[in-house]
Amino acid sequence: MRKIGLLIFSAFFGVPLLAQDAPLWMRNPAISPDGKTIVFGYKGDLYKVPAAGGDAYPITVHEAHDQMPVWSRDGKWIAFASDRYGNFDVYVMPANGGEAKRLTYHSAADIPYDFSPDGKTVLFGTGRNDVYTSARFPQRVLFQKLYAVPVTGGRSVMVSSAGADVARFNSKGDKIIFQDRKGYEDALRKRHTSSVTRDIWVYDTKKDDYLQVSSFEGEDRDPVWGADDNTVYFLSEKNGAQNLFKQTVGGQATQLTNFKDHPVRHLTRAQDGTFSFTWNGEMYTLKEGAQPQKVPIRIGVDARTNAEKILPVNANVTQTSLSPNGKEIAFVVRGEVFVTSVEGGLTKRITNTPQQERNVVFSPDGRTIYYSTERGNSWDIYKASIQRKEEPYFYTSTVLKEEPVVATDADEFQPELSPDGKELAYLEERNILKVHNLASGKSRTIVPKGVNFSYADGDQYYKWSPDGKWLSFNSAEGRWGSSEVALMKADGSGERMNLTQSGFFDGAPKWAFGGKALLWTTDRDGKKPLAFQGAREVDVYAMFFDQEAYDRFRLTKDEFALLKEKEEEAKKDTASKIKPPTKGWEPTFAGLDNRKLRLTINSGNISDYLLNTDGDKLFFTARMEKGYDLWMTNPRTKETKLVAKMDGGPAGLDVSKDGKSIFVVSDGKMVKVDAESGKTTPISVNGEMVLRAAEEREYILDHAWRQVAKKFYDPKIHGLDWNSYHKEYKKFLPHINNNYDFQELLSEFLGELNASHTGGRYNPQAGGGQQTGDITASLGLLYDEMYTGDGIKVMEVLEGGPFTNAKTKLKPGVIIEKIDGEAVSADTDWARMLNRKVGKNVLLSFYDPATKQRWDETTKPINLGEEQGLLYDRWVRSNRKKVEELSGGKVGYVHVQGMNDGSYRTVYEDVLGKAAGKEALIVDTRFNGGGWLHDDLVTFLAGKKYLDFSPQGVTPTSGEPRNKWVGPSTVIMSESNYSDAHIFPYAYKSLGIGKTIGMPVPGTGTAVWWETQIDPTLVFGIPMVATIGKEGRPTENLQLEPDIKVPNDYKSVLSGKDPQLERAVKEMMDEIKKNGNKKDF
Repeated sequence: MRKIGLLIFSAFFGVPLLAQDAPLWMRNPAISPDGKTIVFGYKGDLYKVPAAGGDAYPITVHEAHDQMPVWSRDGKWIAFASDRYGNFDVYVMPANGGEAKRLTYHSAADIPYDFSPDGKTVLFGTGRNDVYTSARFPQRVLFQKLYAVPVTGGRSVMVSSAGADVARFNSKGDKIIFQDRKGYEDALRKRHTSSVTRDIWVYDTKKDDYLQVSSFEGEDRDPVWGADDNTVYFLSEKNGAQNLFKQTVGGQATQLTNFKDHPVRHLTRAQDGTFSFTWNGEMYTLKEGAQPQKVPIRIGVDARTNAEKILPVNANVTQTSLSPNGKEIAFVVRGEVFVTSVEGGLTKRITNTPQQERNVVFSPDGRTIYYSTERGNSWDIYKASIQRKEEPYFYTSTVLKEEPVVATDADEFQPELSPDGKELAYLEERNILKVHNLASGKSRTIVPKGVNFSYADGDQYYKWSPDGKWLSFNSAEGRWGSSEVALMKADGSGERMNLTQSGFFDGAPKWAFGGKALLWTTDRDGKKPLAFQGAREVDVYAMFFDQEAYDRFRLTKDEFALLKEKEEEAKKDTASKIKPPTKGWEPTFAGLDNRKLRLTINSGNISDYLLNTDGDKLFFTARMEKGYDLWMTNPRTKETKLVAKMDGGPAGLDVSKDGKSIFVVSDGKMVKVDAESGKTTPISVNGEMVLRAAEEREYILDHAWRQVAKKFYDPKIHGLDWNSYHKEYKKFLPHINNNYDFQELLSEFLGELNASHTGGRYNPQAGGGQQTGDITASLGLLYDEMYTGDGIKVMEVLEGGPFTNAKTKLKPGVIIEKIDGEAVSADTDWARMLNRKVGKNVLLSFYDPATKQRWDETTKPINLGEEQGLLYDRWVRSNRKKVEELSGGKVGYVHVQGMNDGSYRTVYEDVLGKAAGKEALIVDTRFNGGGWLHDDLVTFLAGKKYLDFSPQGVTPTSGEPRNKWVGPSTVIMSESNYSDAHIFPYAYKSLGIGKTIGMPVPGTGTAVWWETQIDPTLVFGIPMVATIGKEGRPTENLQLEPDIKVPNDYKSVLSGKDPQLERAVKEMMDEIKKNGNKKDF
């Protein structure tokens, strides 16, 4: 069965640490105002230690993750973030220990930064909505909003919507210093110099003004105030590794520390001038003018290690293989191989290693299982065999023997057994197809390097012919991104034959009729995306290597019935089957193009298929509606019917020998489907595995190290000693017991590459994880987030939201007084009242101060993702309206949200529809996270009119080309463009289509594979494919400068202005004026 998901898998020695004299990977230390005590995070809890060092003891002990401690100015309180309710909220507790009080309830991540100087409120950052007047792109997570919440609990009130990270008050509380964020780059990327790196700013709360403090084109971050409120201390990569710097506002920076190799992190400062920070996983203090002092720490308690955990294995199945006898199925869960009986649910664990196993396949006799495993420093192929003759099945076996089959220093995986079980085909280094003779132990090359280019594990496909003489496979034919179906002799002789030669996407070849035919999928006839990238409908085709077999197969229903009748009268073998090849039969390749047939009636999003032995039933999984279902087509009668409604994700298929049962794996679960009735029966799995999370995390780190070495777009890995970095970061693993810290470790490790598209990601809810968060529902409204009176003050009703209806009386200025009958007082955190109410009826009580009227309305709130969509539509409408007003209706506007087919369809609609008849066009690409659309866009915008039409003597405004923009255009870009949103303006500028306006775009033009790990909550990225332009070098780290540089300052944007958009309109109006007397051609 075809693999339907990506995996990656495990290794390490997890030993509970009862006491540690030199703990590492201590996070976010905060030094007390008097400089005597440090609170820090370690293994998900908060610890307290004297600043001079000594015994550290926990002040929080909780199964949740506690982090980011902050001291009150009087030293009596500590605020911190905790995910005790599924998402990070702000808590406060006495500095000497005691009960923690929850302060915030919104499902956005709330992270405390500081206490107000009077100690009455906690300043925190959160991914909530922008101020309602803002003209900035609505991206909650990207820009942290500053809020203040009373330490006694109550309503959170917005302080600034600028997008401020690591913000701190000065001593008077009238200024806030913070680090900015401009785009999508990973926060822990190192040695990066570009427009997207962070800078230090000061916000004057009284003047509502912003002042930039730092100007280095690399990273400046973690600012703190000096005693005089005019001196600033911060961390910077100005002179290499990140170190501590000092600077007066408006002055020059002076370096205070000189650490090498690793960055200084987590800067805080006490009122007595003592600094605390981390370097290389350890804590340090510093008195200005002196040398940094390491803080010796001993943790004498049993830190939570969660050494072992029992997990069921009845979900998250990633790949399966049906045994030849049809009575058992081998499958992979979280990197381990299991076998379960088809009936009865008896389950046997086959492998039990810290490493990952995958690509499981049975031998022809069913007594051996072959699989890939990443043991040592490479992928190898192993086998496990039943040893006792009296035990016919794996699921009841007692003694198994495991041994390596192909195990060299190279990566070898994805075994496919020959029909006689004497040889196996496999991949070497992901692209080279080889065959290994099991008797001699020797391997031979079938497809050499340079023919195929694997992008993701599992994207190479090959199958043995039934007689074992041929191998069919996907072939890129030396062209990256291409896919044909090719054939090679299994002995390695002869030339490679491209059987399709179509230029379309052909693949997934499967043999039929004993080798007389080969089936494959192709997107030749199906619906295609408007853009190059996107979902494509495919069909199943068959090519025949035997003329007689082809002739029989293509008979119509009536012709077939007549032939069958004649053969029965003549007492010949029934014609219901195409006979398998006889001895000495050889495939005929001449005239092959004349022996190709389309088997599917309707194209579709097909994930897998199989043809039964008789050839009269083609089963396939396809998405016709919401999810993937099991369908069947009779190639002769053309009848297509739904066999079983699965409504799942992309599915893989196996069939029993008698053809009566179809086995489907979808969404991580296995089911058996009766081929006739469509009845589905879940395949029960009664098994469990012991998860050793520490070993798994070590494996994932090792795997990331190997993957980078094998796949990174630059084989020299930017000149790094990659092995040395691997050893440096691996030493921290014994001090990590959770994925928050581990994700940070991955990002720090991969951040050494100084490359885009990398770092670790952690999502606790991914892979079927428990949904425990307080999901705050949205009413589709924007509020005055600085309002401090009773109730919630509505400032705008979002178009398309819950209150877009004919009956509502809601309008801006109205106050929400109650939610479900509960009064919203001035000291109430009303987010609590909307938690877990998405899609449920909610009663709102309104008061209109203008009319003095009160009334109730019931509505169903939406989720924050839906609200995000409404905010995006609002932003686009607002920009289009501004352009319309400023240009007098002469200039069109379009925003490219993503580099994908859906976005391109919107571009097509907005440009050739809404902007039809406009004289110029503004193409806004800001905050586009990438994809693959650059060529479609530049082709679309580079249209040159060459023909007019004249129906009935009338000359319309249209001509050729009709599917392109033929007028002048300009592109707005900024630091927030990423990936292919860097390549598009690069190509636009290189081709001279028009001017670019805005801010420089960081060089992030590589193609990445984001790889889900065996722990499905973890993902990391590796930039694998470089793009090389006219400079003759990769566009990675090649910053693109705009033709016209225009920054968007905080004050303008937050008040509703967009200087970049305004300048673009001016340029287009100048272009219209310049071209006023020119002809179309």
